[in-house]
Formats: sequence, structure tokens, C-alpha cells
Amino acid sequence: MDKLTAVILGGGRGSRLDPLTRMRSKPAVPIAGKFRLIDIPLSNCLHSGVRNIFLLTQFNTESLHRHIHNTYRFDHFSKGFVRILAAQQTSENQDWYQGTADAVRKNLRYLRQADDHIIILSGDHLYRMDYQKFFKHHVERNADISIAVKPIRREEAKEFGILKIDKNTAVTSFQEKPKKEEILDEYQVDAELFDYFQVEAAERTHLASMGIYIFKKDVLFDILSTTEKEDFGREILPESLKQFKVFAYFFDGYWEDIGTIQAFFKAHMDLTTPLPKFNFYDEHKPFYTNPRYLPASKINNCQINHSIISEGSILLGSIIEHSIIGIRSFIDEGTFIQRSIIMGNTYFETVVDRERNHKDKQPNLGIGCNCIIRNSIVDMDCFIGDNVQLINKDNVNEVHSDLYSIRDGIVIIPKGAIIPSNTII
Repeated sequence: MDKLTAVILGGGRGSRLDPLTRMRSKPAVPIAGKFRLIDIPLSNCLHSGVRNIFLLTQFNTESLHRHIHNTYRFDHFSKGFVRILAAQQTSENQDWYQGTADAVRKNLRYLRQADDHIIILSGDHLYRMDYQKFFKHHVERNADISIAVKPIRREEAKEFGILKIDKNTAVTSFQEKPKKEEILDEYQVDAELFDYFQVEAAERTHLASMGIYIFKKDVLFDILSTTEKEDFGREILPESLKQFKVFAYFFDGYWEDIGTIQAFFKAHMDLTTPLPKFNFYDEHKPFYTNPRYLPASKINNCQINHSIISEGSILLGSIIEHSIIGIRSFIDEGTFIQRSIIMGNTYFETVVDRERNHKDKQPNLGIGCNCIIRNSIVDMDCFIGDNVQLINKDNVNEVHSDLYSIRDGIVIIPKGAIIPSNTII
């Protein structure tokens, strides 16, 4: 894999994940209690032997940069790097990144030191992939461009770039997020093709681009140097079919684009099931993150069912069902949490901190006594008072305010929010 360099796209404004992205970029959003989204592609790279990695960032980058600095350090006696390329104004260019392809174009001068092939990854997908197998397929086909594809159902196809391939996996046509039924009919995959690649159709009728591409380095430079097109999926790939050899690589494992609140919440709720679709519990290929050296969780007189409790948490006399409890969480007595994500805290409060909170009539860090939290996401470092109810009492679908948001019926408390005692949302 020493001929493959990774470029990870740090994402745009992440408005579909607001308010989780109000103070951080998408790849820095916490996931599964203790990880960050960026840990997924970076861990996949390291397990695949891809150790030359560029990370392109632009919006709300401080948290992401700090996480990368604290986590991904290679020693002096091994090859490899994780190099951050933040959007910047230069004498040649005064604009910010305008799209995925434009972000890579603006960093071509740094990518000249890249290997012969470049794999382009997204920073906000949840999946486990061996890029070695993808790269081997790319080399065997002598492809100029390779696209990782996943079988999907017809009703999902309107949200993805879909494509047609032949029996050699050559891509013959590409459409980005088609809306017309006649286009969906045209791009339906024959059942024989699934059989040919030994993939079970299981009511899936189309092939979706996963937003993961491998380019020959010279091809990538040629394309980006001769066009001003800004997006890979919408513009670059469809036009490349006319000039370059483009092939597809079948991937039939778990893969989710969790760029929306609903998808983010659904993926977390699946993690609380006895046999989740996505497995974080692989000792041979673990997902890496910042080693915080936290103590074990302290659980006193609680009822916990189908939940994940991260390290450093203190839970007192609570009932927790189908929920994710993040690092350093504090949950006081009599609180009921159901189908929720509690992201936890970045520090522990001291006795002095709590005395000051009492003096200032402010809730303590964490979740107070006798609260009810249902179908909610509580971001990091929130101060939730006693007798608070996060239950979407008016059963609304969308609300946006500085104190809280409701998206797809899910109550979201933004990072650092203070919710006074007896509040009902």
C-alpha cells in the first residue's frame, strides 16, 4: 500500500447536523460514546496500511485539529503522517473551498508528494473497509478512476449518485441524485449482475456511489488542472466517463452516511441492540481515538438496559434504556433516560465547582435529579437542572432556537447549554 495516499475531506458547514456542528466540524462530532467521526476513515486507513494521509478542513476546525494532534502521532522510526490542509487564502487564490473537487484542486501543490494513486474519503461516514482490497481491484483493472459502490433499494436511490456497470465492473453511466422515475428505471441493476459478483440482491435494485474514490495521481491532476468543476459526484465523475477508464468496486458491508440528525440518531440506536449492524468490538482492527486514560465508570443503584456506558461516567440511581452514555457523564438520582444520546463531558467538576454553581444558582455539569430524557441528544458539557423533561411535549417536527433544537422530532441540546431546573421541552 506504499503507492496509495489518502485524502480525507473534512466536510462543509454540516448544516444538516446542526446544532451538533454549530461549534465543531462534522468529522469532530462525537460518536458511539467515545469516538469522533474522523476516527472512522483514519482507523480504516491505518488498518489498510495507508499511512500517508492528508486531511482537508475548513469550517469550525479547532476541535478537529486538536483531536488529530492529540491522537494521531507516528513515531520517528516509522513512515507515515496525518497532515492537515486547512482552507487558506493565498496570493493565487482568495476563495474558500467551493466543493469536494475544488477542495482537492486548491491543494494540488501539496499533493505533488503523494503516491502514484490517491484514495479520496469522506469524514462523515460510518463503515469498516479494507482499502487494500479496493486498491487491488483498482490496480487489476488498470483503472484511471475507481468508485466504491453499495447496492441499495430503489426508494433510497434518489439520495445518492447511482451508476450502471458492465460485467467487468466498468462504469458506463452515472447520475447524481436522480429524481425522475424513468431514470431510476434505466439504472436498475439486472439480478444476473448481482449473481455474477456473488452479491445477494435482497430487494436491492440500484448501485450507489459511496463517495469513496481512487484516482491515478496523474489522472487526478489532469482533471483538476483542466476544469473548474467543483464537485466530484455531481460534475467530475459523469464527465470522466467520456475520457477515462472508470470502474466500480462492490462493497456489501455496513455503510451509513450519517450527515443528518435522523441518520445520526438511527445509527446510534442500532448500536444499543444486542447484535448491532455495525461492530465496534473487533480486537484485531479497533477504531482508534484519543487515549484519555479515564477511570472506570461508577454505577450506583441504577437500572441499565440495552445501553452503552462510556468510561469515566458517574451514574446515581438512574434508569437508562436503549441509550448511549458518553465519557465523563454525570447523571443524578431519579433520572429516566430512554432512546437518547448523552455525549458526556470534557472534564470533571470539582467540589469547588459545584459550590460555585450553587452560589450562582446554576445547574451542575451533567444531568440533574428526577429528569426525563426521551428521544433526545444532549451534546457535550451541558448543564441540565433538576426535574427537567426533554420529551418534545408539543410533538413537533422542527424547532430552532439558541437553547435547543428539534429536528425530525428529536430534541437536541447544543454543546455547553444551560437548562434551568423544571424546564419542559
